[in-house]
Amino acid sequence: MSRPEQRSLHFNLFIHDTGHHEASWRLPESEPLAHIDVAYHQRLARIAEDAKFDSLFLADSPALWGDPGRRPSGRLEPTVLLTALAVSTSRIGLIATASTSYNEPYNLARRFASLDHVSGGRAGWNIVTTAGDAAARNFGLEGQPTHAERYDRAAEFIEVSTKLWDSWEDDAVVADKDRGVHAEADRVHRFGHVGRHFRVDGPLNVPRSPQAHPLLVQAGSSEDGKDFAARYAEAVFTAQPTLEEGQAFYADVKRRAVAAGRDPEGVKILPGIVPVIGDTEAEARELDAELDRLIQPEYAKLQLATLLGLDPDRFALDEELPSDLPEEDEIEGSKSRYTLIVQLARRERLTVRQLIGRLGGGRGHRTFTGTPVQVADTIQHWFEHGAADGFNIMPAVLPSGLEVFVQRVVPILQERGLFRTEYTGRTLREHYGLPRPANRFASTLVGA
Repeated sequence: MSRPEQRSLHFNLFIHDTGHHEASWRLPESEPLAHIDVAYHQRLARIAEDAKFDSLFLADSPALWGDPGRRPSGRLEPTVLLTALAVSTSRIGLIATASTSYNEPYNLARRFASLDHVSGGRAGWNIVTTAGDAAARNFGLEGQPTHAERYDRAAEFIEVSTKLWDSWEDDAVVADKDRGVHAEADRVHRFGHVGRHFRVDGPLNVPRSPQAHPLLVQAGSSEDGKDFAARYAEAVFTAQPTLEEGQAFYADVKRRAVAAGRDPEGVKILPGIVPVIGDTEAEARELDAELDRLIQPEYAKLQLATLLGLDPDRFALDEELPSDLPEEDEIEGSKSRYTLIVQLARRERLTVRQLIGRLGGGRGHRTFTGTPVQVADTIQHWFEHGAADGFNIMPAVLPSGLEVFVQRVVPILQERGLFRTEYTGRTLREHYGLPRPANRFASTLVGA
């Protein structure tokens, strides 16, 4: 299949402390305090920006995930950290995860509008509904709300947030010293939202930001997640381990976007890829094997049980997953990731130990071990065969995996005309080829 005219890849760097492989922190060259080191994150951001990546991304959860005794587990609050990255970069987009279940629209809309101002229009919001009882108990709840309830709240959260971002018109601030008028009062709107989950008067206490709205990103792949993406998302991060699954997901979300009245080109699909790169296939396989040897199986089994929401005592390392696991519709946690992992184990008849090894590199994302040309070929094949608009780059080891990718793989894709050699815009929306949203309240002034 030939590449459509002028269509080019989008790359997002997913920063995950010392790398996405479970054991990356145990390598001699890894920095064990990377997860709380601002300078370390700034260095990664500049490497990705020099390579002309569209954006970088920080995941987050309002709960401690995993056993802090076994690998780096703490995280700096992402919008605060991205503010530090904003002042040390000038073009790369800055995307933070934030939960609609454990935030309020006003405070979160203000944080993202502020980040968009500080960065000159480079902010993005990865919208998550947050599964798991641990987070719920940090906010006074006995357990997590149901899957449907979380998505219902998320939809209204987006509605309120976009109203807040629109509450100042673009030309509201006039700073007219002669008249003594800083902002035209009739261009700052109180909208009085009253809904099932929220009552918010508005307006926001931050003027309209350079992008108007941050880029809206979504990462759930359940049926509710895909419907939500089709309605609201402008970029979708997804875990798709095979080309066929990637193609099916891509076509499904684009179809749902059309059904929701949207242009499918306005929804960019970015599967995750964990590249392990060597000068030869043998060298790449040895690096991958070295990482796998450092996995601690008993700890990894606990993580797997947590991810699936099941009792770890049900898992035996050298046996397959139990045959009587719940179906997806019985799961109230992360439905899509649960299904991905169980299907992988069933399809390949993996023991728990083997499954842990497969998940250790990227938690169900596509892992690829090979030479720079082979990695570039895989990316191109997915891109040209209806499985991706770009990729969420998830190096197994940081910073070395990122450095190899930008030095060895990116130039191949640039030579093939698949990836930019220079930025052509300044905002994150411009990088992704997306328009700046119109203000819903501006029409009230027409004819006034």
